[in-house]
Amino acid sequence: MASPRKIFVLNGPNLNLLGTREPEIYGYDTLDDIADRMEDEGRRANTEIDFRQSNHEGHLIDWLHEANAEGAVAVILNAGAFTHTSVALYDAIKAITVPVIEVHISNPAKRESFRHHSYIGMAAKGTIAGFGPTSYMLALEAALEMD
Repeated sequence: MASPRKIFVLNGPNLNLLGTREPEIYGYDTLDDIADRMEDEGRRANTEIDFRQSNHEGHLIDWLHEANAEGAVAVILNAGAFTHTSVALYDAIKAITVPVIEVHISNPAKRESFRHHSYIGMAAKGTIAGFGPTSYMLALEAALEMD
């Protein structure tokens, strides 16, 4: 059997609080629930899912570089609030060749005006938002089609 492809799933600040943080916006699924579903689908597709979360911008940047160095098929990135503020993440995405898919549980365009701008979206191959935790699965489906 061929060695599995690899997709990084990177999650930014406060996403460790999914399931308890503003469930009326983000739902009751935890980040572990989402990771489990993605890993199950990855196994079916002979693809390793490297699922990570950090509240620190520099970790996300380092992980983007790592995904590129390891030849990942794609990165699925929910940068949380860094979406709207981080030129450093924008620069990191532009500096690598692995495609990045921006993902959001809610639809930022339907929320507060400060959430309408996305530095991540400006650099990403595409964006999936507004479908709850299913947004991650839709992003995974797109990433699996990239190879």
